[in-house]
Amino acid sequence: MGHPFPIREIARQAGLSEATVDRVLNGRGGVRESTAREVERAIADLDRQRTQVRLVGRTFMVDIVMQAPERFTTAVRGALEAELPALHPAVVRSRFHFRETGPVEELVRTLDRIARRGSQGVILKAPDVPEITAAVGRLRSADIPVVTLVTDLPASGRLAYVGSDNRAAGATAAYLMGQWLGDRPGNVLTSLSSGFFRNEEEREMGFRSAMRARHPERTLVEIAEGQGLDATQYDLVRAALERDPEIRAVYSIGGGNIATLRAFADLGRECAVFVAHDLDHDNTRLLREQRLSAVLHHDLRQDMREACHLVMRAQGALPPAGPTLPSAIQVVTPYNMPAPATR
Repeated sequence: MGHPFPIREIARQAGLSEATVDRVLNGRGGVRESTAREVERAIADLDRQRTQVRLVGRTFMVDIVMQAPERFTTAVRGALEAELPALHPAVVRSRFHFRETGPVEELVRTLDRIARRGSQGVILKAPDVPEITAAVGRLRSADIPVVTLVTDLPASGRLAYVGSDNRAAGATAAYLMGQWLGDRPGNVLTSLSSGFFRNEEEREMGFRSAMRARHPERTLVEIAEGQGLDATQYDLVRAALERDPEIRAVYSIGGGNIATLRAFADLGRECAVFVAHDLDHDNTRLLREQRLSAVLHHDLRQDMREACHLVMRAQGALPPAGPTLPSAIQVVTPYNMPAPATR
């Protein structure tokens, strides 16, 4: 496992003891395979971050904790690492704790480990449930600021929320849906990954309220708990289509859009309008192929930059600033897609 990094630096990145890292690097026994993988990931993260930033000035270690599909966590990682060179006067080093799904107790254990180990800040995307709220409170008690990303935990002790106004995003989706469906008949399928993420709940409320006001004749059919994963989303969508032959459009709040389109195709059904969220790699390809009507997007690089600035301010590295404003909602169609990011 060749690398140019001191054991102390690898241990800090992995959140392990120097002795454990030494055993892994030198092939000595008594180390779990999962621990060895953590050391490998830490070295890979250090190598990637070393090529993107000049390690000068004050260094901050920030933990990124997220429950989200891989396509979204990949986009977040890329957005953060693309912003690293501009995060002055401090240098931000990041530890990633990503999972697609799982019991909330595992997420709580991750947050509690960070509270015990220490961190300059946590950027968090998690379900809005009491156990997570309590864990954020323990981080705050340990003087670790928490910034919620994309979905908020307003009853917790978090420092701030970074992301778009999700009610406004849902209302924007309803406006587009009504304009593009026009006078054509048909019901609208709304799809959430989970009812426990506040951002999805707020998008659904904004969408439903605007549709009720502007198009009360439209029936909205809701499915949930697909976790945004294609493997589970397909069965939910197919069952909904089989129950309701009038579904003609989709507002995808939580993802799994490849599976949703496959369910329509397998049943020989047309999806006349499909509005989704986030320009991850799946949605970028689907939009380019004109299989999505529009994607509601916000600039993840801007969000990650703001989240890191909030952590730096909390640690006294930047002067105070005004309240954090919501990210702008961008309506992206196949004809105004942004150019690929360059580093």
